[in-house]
Amino acid sequence: MNSTKKLYSIPYLLWIALFVIAPVLLIVYQSFFDPNGVFTLDNYRQFFTSGTYLKMTLNSVFYAFLITLITLLISYPTAYLLVQTKHKQLWLMLIILPTWINLLLKTYAFIGIFGINGGVNQFLSIVGIGPQQILFTDFSFLFVATYIEIPFMIMPIFNALEEISPSLIFASRDLGANSFETFRRVIFPISLRGVKSGIQAVFIPSLSLFMLTRLIGGNRVITLGTAIEQHFLVTQNWGMGSTIGVILIIAMFGIMLLTNEKVKGGKKHGQNKKNKMG
Repeated sequence: MNSTKKLYSIPYLLWIALFVIAPVLLIVYQSFFDPNGVFTLDNYRQFFTSGTYLKMTLNSVFYAFLITLITLLISYPTAYLLVQTKHKQLWLMLIILPTWINLLLKTYAFIGIFGINGGVNQFLSIVGIGPQQILFTDFSFLFVATYIEIPFMIMPIFNALEEISPSLIFASRDLGANSFETFRRVIFPISLRGVKSGIQAVFIPSLSLFMLTRLIGGNRVITLGTAIEQHFLVTQNWGMGSTIGVILIIAMFGIMLLTNEKVKGGKKHGQNKKNKMG
């Protein structure tokens, strides 16, 4: 049986080695070379001493934090209501459905919606406000990024809420807790595992956005993802682009460590809560 499991794991291990580990090692290797192919540490020195790159880093973290916060504030109530609805699987499928559409197509759709002659400005003209510059603003960037990331926040929160045993809620009510106390002391603490997973799924990709910053933000929003694109495709400074990529990878691992929680621990926490109420 063990030999069969090992045999089945070979394609997975090959995939991880070829398409995850090898590209990361290649980026790390390339980060130690200048445009002339000479080994150097100047790329890292320049990144940590340049005000431009530090500002890009702060911008990336700031906008990723805003996107994650807005997404969480929208997704948690949505997931909470979904769990209590009758046809929750149908509604969940409708929320996930936009993720099947190509990201570039959705981006161009929003360009048409937010453009001067788009649907939003036509509505504003009808109500007497007049056309506004919506595209290429921080608002449009945050709106589109939040819209794209919402399903990835709702899914883990929905799953965490769905796994909560109804007996815990009944026990809380039997002990005299009202709806708010039940939510604060039982539902929300147990669902934190899903919240942390959702933060990982949203915050980490948001750190390296570059397509939305260019097409929706009009390059007004400059992030590390934008800098990587510029170095690889425009300036051809692959060493510096790889250096920024390494910094992003380290930052992503840091976020994963901060928000990581073992499933076993989450189950144990839920069991302890149940035992206390029993």
